[in-house]
Amino acid sequence: MYYKSHVFCCTNERPPGHERGCCKDKNAADLRNYMKARVKELGIQDTRVNGAGCLDRCEQGPAIVIYPEGTWYRPKTRADIDDIITTHITGGKTVDRLLMKDD
Repeated sequence: MYYKSHVFCCTNERPPGHERGCCKDKNAADLRNYMKARVKELGIQDTRVNGAGCLDRCEQGPAIVIYPEGTWYRPKTRADIDDIITTHITGGKTVDRLLMKDD
């Protein structure tokens, strides 16, 4: 594999008042940018953090999925992002409190 972890962060925007909401309105771009910067700052070279279009989990967003495991998270704060980086990306364990619920 080229990357040990590939992180997709939804930053999709829907029209104002859309019934499902959107990740952009839930601070998704800031969280993605923070995650990208922290991964780089920490020198984690085997992980790629990308923005993504709609991941279709808007109601629980902001949505982040990490492959190859296919683990879905719903971080709300930069501290949540730090937990995902430390526990999942570098530690290899899931952050149970941030897992998305099954639809």
